[in-house]
Amino acid sequence: MPKKKLFTIGFTKKNAQTFFSKLRNIGVIKLIDIRLNNVSQLAGFAKRDDLIFFLNELCNCDYRHMPNLAPTKEILDAYKKKQIGWDEYVKRFSKLMKERKIENKITSEELNNACLLCSEPTPEHCHRRLVAEYLRDKFGDIEIRHL
Repeated sequence: MPKKKLFTIGFTKKNAQTFFSKLRNIGVIKLIDIRLNNVSQLAGFAKRDDLIFFLNELCNCDYRHMPNLAPTKEILDAYKKKQIGWDEYVKRFSKLMKERKIENKITSEELNNACLLCSEPTPEHCHRRLVAEYLRDKFGDIEIRHL
């Protein structure tokens, strides 16, 4: 049986054309927004209401906001303010995902041809990669591709 494809993307350092073209060209059917704050003025075209409109119009794609797949404000602030390093961030966020049992909040079927969204331009130091890997490890039938 083929593995389900789960994509991840960050909107920072991408213009709207690049962002929406990537989603449309690979056939993403649902964007799962895993940011705590999806209405920030800094988000530009990726603010919730604009994103819902553009996804529907340009990509025929659904939208779902799942802040329970985001780190807490405390974990995120500690990392951004350099009070903790990446390894400690991973440790705390991994513990949080386990405590929240995020694998019970979504099915592997819902993840097929879906894309996890956050702000970071690359996945190396981003929670979207950690979420994708956690869910892959729980479900076992997921292939991850970072856009």
